[in-house]
Amino acid sequence: MLQIRPVSDLRNKFPDIEKIVNTGEPVYLTKNGYGAMVVLSLEEYSRLTDRVEAALDKADRLAEEDTTRMSHEEVFEKLRREINAQ
Repeated sequence: MLQIRPVSDLRNKFPDIEKIVNTGEPVYLTKNGYGAMVVLSLEEYSRLTDRVEAALDKADRLAEEDTTRMSHEEVFEKLRREINAQ
């Protein structure tokens, strides 16, 4: 179930927030009725960021092996062609 709490709960009801995030679920915090932040367990945050870090490391290795460089216009044009071909 989606957990939306006021940011004051982070201070006033920390054990409740901690219990929820330790189940792997995020807690969305609001300030003055608007979304302010998301609280995640370290494990869940790591799960999300590890894939990104691995992809960036791979991209760095590939960039070192290949001297071909493209402008941002070329990159986006190539992406548009690939998306439109689907």
